[in-house]
Amino acid sequence: MTRPKQVALHGISIAIGALIVIPVVFGVLGGFKDNGQLTTNPIGLPDPWVPENYTGILSSGVFWRQLANSTIIALATVFVVVGASSMAAYIFARFSFRGREALFTVFGVGLMFPFAVAILPLFILLRNIGLLDNPLGVILPQAAFALPVTIIILRGFFRTIPAEIEEAATLDGCGAFAFFWRILLPLSRPALATVSVLALVASWNNFMLPLVVFTDQSWWTLPIGVSAFQGQYATDTARVLAYVVLSMVPALGFYAVAERHLVGGLLGGASKG
Repeated sequence: MTRPKQVALHGISIAIGALIVIPVVFGVLGGFKDNGQLTTNPIGLPDPWVPENYTGILSSGVFWRQLANSTIIALATVFVVVGASSMAAYIFARFSFRGREALFTVFGVGLMFPFAVAILPLFILLRNIGLLDNPLGVILPQAAFALPVTIIILRGFFRTIPAEIEEAATLDGCGAFAFFWRILLPLSRPALATVSVLALVASWNNFMLPLVVFTDQSWWTLPIGVSAFQGQYATDTARVLAYVVLSMVPALGFYAVAERHLVGGLLGGASKG
């Protein structure tokens, strides 16, 4: 690669990184200001620092309850999505049967089905089966809408596992499920980490479905909490920024941990190859 191309790529990368980082930094620093500083000094450092915006939220039981709700729902969604989609992807990738590709196409069509279109019939269905104000009313639909993309990703990865490994496992007495559980899943850590991050972030940021399902405020998740907090403190922009920043921290922390596992899995797979 020539020097001008390297410079151009570095410049583009820096520009994209700045577009992502600058709003986050603005939010973090804005949470340490008061509204007067946001008006007179929006992009500078806080002077003086106002940590009460963050400490006031962290001392609120409402924030921690919403954090717990979001965490439980997100982790449960990831568990259901990864568990169901990995088994389905294994069947689509390693077994041949009549109608396999047609059935797989159905999941591909699911990628084109917008969630907003399904919200009304989904609400009626959840009401009829008694899942309103129930975390399962959010977990199961989220998992259902995440299955298509997850199955497609995992199927592609499972098909890259050499058939010789499966044949050797079969000769050693491994059945289909034993091969799936003991060999295929450990070899697929990069793909599993990827789909887990996608499912968790999508669940963490989901606003519409929890808003429709939960009328009981004790089950509200952080996206709904941010909206309600913004409505309550519409004139206190600094406090709203602090609430938004604190709501992002758990998801960013999970992503950081999952990214390390992803890179570790890739390096482990390369060393074994």
